[in-house]
Amino acid sequence: MKLETAQGIVTAILADARDRGFNPLAVAVMDARGAMRALATEDGTSTKRAEIAMGKAHAAVAMGFGTRDLAKRAPQFLAAVTHAVGGLFVPVPGGVLIRSQDGSLLGSVGVSGESSDNDEMAAVAGITAQALVADPG
Repeated sequence: MKLETAQGIVTAILADARDRGFNPLAVAVMDARGAMRALATEDGTSTKRAEIAMGKAHAAVAMGFGTRDLAKRAPQFLAAVTHAVGGLFVPVPGGVLIRSQDGSLLGSVGVSGESSDNDEMAAVAGITAQALVADPG
């Protein structure tokens, strides 16, 4: 994923969140191999929101499905995976896969700062604004 695309997703997510009157957000965009491409935290976001956003993005790309689906898994499994990856694994909605129009995996987005459902809504809006396909799970 090009840096320009990742930055465009971040910009679109934050614009959508402002339009909806959401709390300040942190947004992390990773490529398909789990490398960070863009990270932003809005003024006024609470501490550790960036780490939570990174954990949502990492969980989605590492497991190959959005965190909405991941959140439905057995708690023991989620605890084991979280431990195995050193804690950077947040299995709640707000981690969304980014796919091309042909379905190829490009990366993931993690959003934190609102309710998990609203985090996911903002992520989907930012991805689709770039003419890409959002896969929340």
